[in-house]
Amino acid sequence: MEEKVFGPVRFIPGINRGKYPYCHSIYIESAKILIDPASDRERLKRLRDEEGVEQVWLSHWHEDHFMDLDLFDDLPLGIHPLDAPPLADVDTFLNAYDIQEQAFRNSWRDIVTDMFHFRPRQPQISLEAGTRKLGSLTVEIIHTPGHTPGHLCFFFPESGVLFLGDYDLTPFGPWYGDRESSIPDTIASVRKLETVPARIWLTCHETGVFETQPGHLWSDYLKVIDKREKKLLAFLNQPRSQEDIINAWTVYLKAREPQDFYRFAEWAIMRKHLEGLINAGRVVFEANRYCPV
Repeated sequence: MEEKVFGPVRFIPGINRGKYPYCHSIYIESAKILIDPASDRERLKRLRDEEGVEQVWLSHWHEDHFMDLDLFDDLPLGIHPLDAPPLADVDTFLNAYDIQEQAFRNSWRDIVTDMFHFRPRQPQISLEAGTRKLGSLTVEIIHTPGHTPGHLCFFFPESGVLFLGDYDLTPFGPWYGDRESSIPDTIASVRKLETVPARIWLTCHETGVFETQPGHLWSDYLKVIDKREKKLLAFLNQPRSQEDIINAWTVYLKAREPQDFYRFAEWAIMRKHLEGLINAGRVVFEANRYCPV
């Protein structure tokens, strides 16, 4: 993928098309603001050294969006206040994912520290919904909870550029597996973003750049939620344990490495669906099994 410039915004593609554990970054050239520094470590070093970075903003707190944040430890950091706490220390980070089992916690602690260069940070800039002026440039900060409670998108009205963050319109569909994630909020946020009068849509993963209206991709993206739930319900034709549900690989389709990482990620999303089904009276949890009603 190539870097592209859209008015004040430069799109910096991530390694491997921005697939996890990487993401695409954007750079607001006139303000020297870098958003989501996890695209390409060497490229971001050159950006810092040759063109300059004065602030770093995060669309949200996830590891595949701050992987290279350690390169900018000396700069002000901005994030929505609801997403700031997980950056304070590793245990708070793991709690935000609701990782409870000790084996998972040990594995994730090593991954987040070693692979993603986690360093405790206290953000200096509170990014809340509203319009900000960056010199002559306007940016509209849009609060889009669901993926995380403080997930943000950024709209540049003069050039019609909308940065969707992790509402990436990929065939994989939305992620909503954190402790504070919400399926209803995810749906509402995607529908809100669909109405923004943009001309260019940038995302953090895979395709990354849409120069025409994404059209059916908005609905296709949200349909993944229903597909996952239908597959889960079909699998619950008899009582199933947590282990059974993970091994069905409804979300990731097959086992992946590192195993502990993906086993937790699979369960995180399935758990959200199960909570909803239990609340709706369609599933009960008895004798350590999830049972159809």
